[in-house]
Amino acid sequence: MVGKTVVITGASSGVGLATAEAFSKAGCRVVLAARGEQGLDMAVERCKALGALALAVPTDVSDYAQVQQLISHALAFGGKIDYWVNNAGVMASGKFEEIPIDVAHQVVKTNLFGYLNATHAVLPIYKQQGQGVVINNVSIGGYMPAPYSAVYSATKFGIKGMMECLQGELSDQADIHICNLYPQIQRSTGNMHSAKYSGLDFKVPPFAADPKDTAAQLLALAMHPQKDKFPDFSSWAIKTLHGAFPKLLVNTASAGMRLMMKLKQGQPSDGNVLDPSGYPHRIYGETILPVPDRKTKIALGVGILIGAGLLFLSKKD
Repeated sequence: MVGKTVVITGASSGVGLATAEAFSKAGCRVVLAARGEQGLDMAVERCKALGALALAVPTDVSDYAQVQQLISHALAFGGKIDYWVNNAGVMASGKFEEIPIDVAHQVVKTNLFGYLNATHAVLPIYKQQGQGVVINNVSIGGYMPAPYSAVYSATKFGIKGMMECLQGELSDQADIHICNLYPQIQRSTGNMHSAKYSGLDFKVPPFAADPKDTAAQLLALAMHPQKDKFPDFSSWAIKTLHGAFPKLLVNTASAGMRLMMKLKQGQPSDGNVLDPSGYPHRIYGETILPVPDRKTKIALGVGILIGAGLLFLSKKD
């Protein structure tokens, strides 16, 4: 990994910032992209403190011309692009019809068009080089729709379909890889920065995944490419449970969100959908309760999976 060049989008906070640190520690040249210059500059300083050569390129990935400029800067900085991490994403939660249409459109532009733009622009570079890896932080939302986040869910299902198709297109290219990671909800600043409507005002549950663990899995895909990966037991369990009880899982999660909308009555906010992410520019966000240790998380996950399995067997009987 030493001396290789990686481009990371959405790198100013959350999983993107954790990923920038992970690739920096591995010895890569890091090219960091996000819309906000302040957050990017802070991220670059953190990477340089880890001994990496780092470059900030303010970029809105929903704009194809800006993505092309990002590639030009990355090539000038590193000579070539070895890894590209598609990570930039925004989310708007609330009742579908109460989310302003311009916000809904921008979620599609940033999430789906952002991944499309970046991959469309970098693949010709990879074919010229004869090698390269695109790593997509898709989210478990590519399998299970996020309750009261219909447009966000549409983008994640779209990314999954697009990238699976590209995996087929590139199946005759032995050294060019499209890798998809499907992590669960993150204990990052993503929720703090997201847009919320319909009275929603919630914090991340304590069982959410550690963004640094997710970043480590993105780095692992760079070193050992594979088409699809679930980074931990929880993400695999959620996907498995949804496959077995799709309506039960979605309806239960939606009922929980409806309750939060009634209880919290938060003020409408477009978060970072239309504008760059504001403070805080850090990896970790706020959680509802203290975060349990790893053994407790595993025990809870196993318990939920066993309980679901017993429920499934009892229904068959």
